[in-house]
Amino acid sequence: MTKENNSLTTEFILVGFSDHRFLKTLLFLMFLAIYLVTMVGNLGLVVLIYMERRLHTPMYIFLGNLALMDSCCSCTITPKMLQNFFSVDRRISLYECITQFYFLCFAETADCFLLAAMAYDRYVAICNPLQYHTTMSKKLSIQMSIATFIASNLHSMIQTGCLLRLNFCNSNRINHFFCDILPLFRLSCTDPFINELMIYIFSMPIQVFTITTILVSYFCILFTIFKMKSKDGRGKAFSTCASHFLSVSIFYICLLTYIGPSEDGNKDIPVAVFYTLIIPLLNPFIYSLRNKEVLNAFKKVMKIYIFKKSSASAKHINGISLN
Repeated sequence: MTKENNSLTTEFILVGFSDHRFLKTLLFLMFLAIYLVTMVGNLGLVVLIYMERRLHTPMYIFLGNLALMDSCCSCTITPKMLQNFFSVDRRISLYECITQFYFLCFAETADCFLLAAMAYDRYVAICNPLQYHTTMSKKLSIQMSIATFIASNLHSMIQTGCLLRLNFCNSNRINHFFCDILPLFRLSCTDPFINELMIYIFSMPIQVFTITTILVSYFCILFTIFKMKSKDGRGKAFSTCASHFLSVSIFYICLLTYIGPSEDGNKDIPVAVFYTLIIPLLNPFIYSLRNKEVLNAFKKVMKIYIFKKSSASAKHINGISLN
């Protein structure tokens, strides 16, 4: 029995989605399209913010880092999930599983801190506009981003290290499409009490701190907006915050639903699909489509690109005609 249990710790089977051939093909195509659009949208937003100097402001620095973390989250989960649609055994080694969880934990923790930082940035911009450039400088936003990555990395290392203490002997079948901590707890033959304690000690304070920061920031923002006499000012302030508040609401509703109590884990897969795949897909559109600065920067970059390409084509044609 000991040998069998030890062998089970070396690899798992990701059960994932349906085994029906037509449904598998349909889901594969759908998730492949989501993955491609997510990567193009998020990495495109990162490149756009990097290239356009007018977007080198605290709000867009946080937004670029958020897009980068959404790309990291999608890259961590989707390639293995797509491979498993047509894999015979759907196996994943223990260390691949641990690595997948580490990067997912890192990206999701960073998302929480970045959303809180973006809420605070909007609070300063709307409630204290005259002090915005001194309170929220570019240097401070970069320091906050670096602190976010350091704290997220430490949190991810702690949770991953605790995960390594578990032995898995009940089964090697993970009823999920990626390696997450809750499904792994259900397979553990080691008491996960210490792991759950580490979640309460480290993860819960992060959630409480970030949610409190967001709620307090938006309460102050709404109070300030309702005090504005100008309708145009109120409309502009609402428009500025609406996209961020929408993204935050979707993210935390899904996250809190996912980590809520569930005996059989039936809600794990549909909710996890939403907060790990759909939200990274939606964020570039939520933040970009109603943002004139991003749209104008995109148009400017595209005009420069088209101009350079047409100039290069004209030089090439002239060179051929001269020859």
